[in-house]
Amino acid sequence: MKPGCKFCLSFDFEECDLPREGGIDYPIERGMAVSVEGANAVLDVLEKHAVKATFFCTLNFAERAPEVMRRIIDGGHEVAAHGVDHFHQISEDPFRCKEGLERLYGVKVVGYRQPRMFPVDNAALKQAGYEYNSSLNPAFIPGRYMHLTTPRLPFVKDRLMQIPASVTPCLRFPLFWLALHLLPEWLYHRLVSRTLCHDGHFVTYFHPWEFSRSFAAEAAMLKVSPLIRRNLGENMICRLDRLVSAFKCRGAEFITIASCRGL
Repeated sequence: MKPGCKFCLSFDFEECDLPREGGIDYPIERGMAVSVEGANAVLDVLEKHAVKATFFCTLNFAERAPEVMRRIIDGGHEVAAHGVDHFHQISEDPFRCKEGLERLYGVKVVGYRQPRMFPVDNAALKQAGYEYNSSLNPAFIPGRYMHLTTPRLPFVKDRLMQIPASVTPCLRFPLFWLALHLLPEWLYHRLVSRTLCHDGHFVTYFHPWEFSRSFAAEAAMLKVSPLIRRNLGENMICRLDRLVSAFKCRGAEFITIASCRGL
């Protein structure tokens, strides 16, 4: 791997609402408990390896999990915006989330990611004062995204920097959270390494509920897809730990997405 490659880990810290996508009544209190448990597991791994990451937080999560937010800030990580309510989005969300995060925690918020990586109005983000948008997965994922003609690397649109999630250079295979669940670890690491060598940087994202042991135990009962259930909880904690360890040993520099904008 070339020296100086930039590894941008990011996490969408939100109230777990995955069961609600399947029509299951899942109270926000339970969703928050799951997400807080997983969030602390993530932060434990990052602290163990002394690496930095970016956390896209919903205002719901930030208001209900002050201890986690303080761990993020005290750890020197980047706080970015992820809307207000993860399940229901409205046009005012980018404004309300940025104002709320900055007011509650005294941080400057420059990045935004729309829940579920759905489209968002760049003009509104610019007006709200954001400096980058990381709401694009430039891949084809059945039932979710068809972005095979969008730029694969960071670009400017509507005078706003766009930071896509990383996909492989040739086939645009997505290397986001689900890939680490489903692929053999050696293969995922190899694809990440090739992408890092080709692009000089790598951007990926995960969610806190993926690392929750209690959510892993109840996921089948909640009718969560078997694809998503694969390697939930303890297995994902270990997979994240080994991913960070492997690429830190190879000389990758773990940086925030805000620091990645100059690439």
